Amino acid sequence: MANDNTRPFGAVLTAMVTPMHDDGSIDYQSAARIAAHLVATGHDGIVVSGTTGESPVTHGPEKVELIHRVREATGGRAFIVAGVGSNDTAHTVRMTKEATDAGADGLLLVTPYYSKPSQRGVIRHAQAVADASDLPIMMYDIPGRVGIRLAPATLDALAEIPTVKGVKDATGDIYAATQTMARTGLAYYSGDDALNLAFLTHGGAGVVSVAGHVTGSMLRTMIDALDASDLPAARASFIEQIPIVDAIMGTGLGAVMAKAACQILGLLPSRHLRLPNVAATDDEVAQLRTVLVAAGLVDQEGSSGE
Repeated sequence: MANDNTRPFGAVLTAMVTPMHDDGSIDYQSAARIAAHLVATGHDGIVVSGTTGESPVTHGPEKVELIHRVREATGGRAFIVAGVGSNDTAHTVRMTKEATDAGADGLLLVTPYYSKPSQRGVIRHAQAVADASDLPIMMYDIPGRVGIRLAPATLDALAEIPTVKGVKDATGDIYAATQTMARTGLAYYSGDDALNLAFLTHGGAGVVSVAGHVTGSMLRTMIDALDASDLPAARASFIEQIPIVDAIMGTGLGAVMAKAACQILGLLPSRHLRLPNVAATDDEVAQLRTVLVAAGLVDQEGSSGE
């Protein structure tokens, strides 16, 4: 799926969970169901096998099959971005080639974690991915998770790689992101649901959400309002999202609570995660259900209000 230069990966994206059966095997049928739900609620992009998709504990053949299933379920209506990040460049290159061959439209490349490379090492890591595929690359800057932040000079160098088109930013530093956008022309995507509106009003191209599993229609309304220069309407939509964002992201366990939300919506039967992550407790699910009922996204019995 093609996108314009200002939004090379789309506008409304969610980092999709990877559904699993209770035995830990991938539930591909539910993955297709969630992907179709995301498109139906305003998404024009989906990240497969990102952190929310439990990429560190899923394996090559599973990642490839997920791309196939999501592509089939969305029928060209969404830009499919495959997470290919790891702390081993050779492994990342292998995943890049596999994702490209599987039909992904773009790549999400997180800064190598645990290895804690130098800024020069990060640039060479990205260049290796660019050399392995012609797909557009979205860098993922999330220092709180990986231990290092992309420096301004590094972002400038990355912008010189022709296929590096954007950044998913989870630094919380909107001022620095605005400077980088102005300096490099890279398309910035908010990687923090709490800052989505702020990023967009500072020139962000779109969002890569987690709460978007349930707030997709609201995100679409917010972005469409901003595109129409209707800031009050965009702000009203964002305010609607706040309790949901708090419920899903406030614990710091976005993948866990996003799976719970999908189960409440009837999109998957099991909220199982592979260790070291563990599923939300019944009490946590009940609290989340209360929030979703209050938002009109689900009724008391658990049926989706979408």
